[in-house]
Amino acid sequence: MIRRTFLAAMAFAAALPVAALAEAPLKVVATTGMIADAVRQVGGYQVEVKGLMGPGVDPHAYRQTRTDIVAMTRADLVLWHGLYLEAQMEDFFHDLGRKRTVVAVADGLEPAKLRAHDDYADKYDPHVWMNPALWRDVVIEVQKALTEARPEAADEFAANTQVFLAEIDQLNAYGKQALASVPENNRVLVTAHDAFGYFGAEYGYEVLGVQGISTQSEAGLNRIGELVDTLVDRRLNAVFVESSVSDRSMRALIEGAAAEGHKLGVGGELYSDAMGEPGTYEGTYIGMLDHNITVIAGALGADVPERGMNGKLSAGF
Repeated sequence: MIRRTFLAAMAFAAALPVAALAEAPLKVVATTGMIADAVRQVGGYQVEVKGLMGPGVDPHAYRQTRTDIVAMTRADLVLWHGLYLEAQMEDFFHDLGRKRTVVAVADGLEPAKLRAHDDYADKYDPHVWMNPALWRDVVIEVQKALTEARPEAADEFAANTQVFLAEIDQLNAYGKQALASVPENNRVLVTAHDAFGYFGAEYGYEVLGVQGISTQSEAGLNRIGELVDTLVDRRLNAVFVESSVSDRSMRALIEGAAAEGHKLGVGGELYSDAMGEPGTYEGTYIGMLDHNITVIAGALGADVPERGMNGKLSAGF
């Protein structure tokens, strides 16, 4: 009896590593915080996610580090944005794709839904996360990639996706309500670079960026002068800085307007190409957009809840 019990225990112990291996989470590497958040929302307990680009990081200029390369070559799945967002890493991803499963989740969007790129005739504006209706499509691409990597969890991924899409729809509804309450003549969004074009199209705002779609484009003195004239002529009172872009050009606008006798202030700091700190509400996609919507609407004259749609914003506007 003792021998049989011992042998049974040994057999059980020997089986443990196999079972544990079968249940091990998928190792997923994502470039941007927005994609990493989508993977966590859709993948749940089935995934272990590493995001390469943290708060304040500019994806247009980012280059992979040695640590990044190690993480990606060891991952089960690598997800990048595409649409020329990670311009400095494209060649690396194409090379890696010959050895690992690598997916550009925004490249599957219909071209008819995309804005033309102001610097490259054959490319598109990559900032699709600024429009929740477009980000839904990217989330679905994330679901597809996870399902292909782990088909046995397809039902779980599908259920998680539906929950997340419902939250995105709620966010979009809040955005439309809050931003529509801004006086019509104030619906002008002036930012450091042209990251908010999809946002403006969705919510009916004119968007004026000092730099172009990429932060690698130069903001010349002529562009600064043109924007100062526009701000003064139209008596606009607020510009917005971005967490991942230097505020140097925005200070130039404020100083230029002051020289013309027009007082111009900073309406707030927006999340453009990166989210907030990990572990915070603003460090999620929903929190990032809730923050932007609430800050913009409040600064431009709307009566909005100080702590946003869900009452979770860490600081008011």
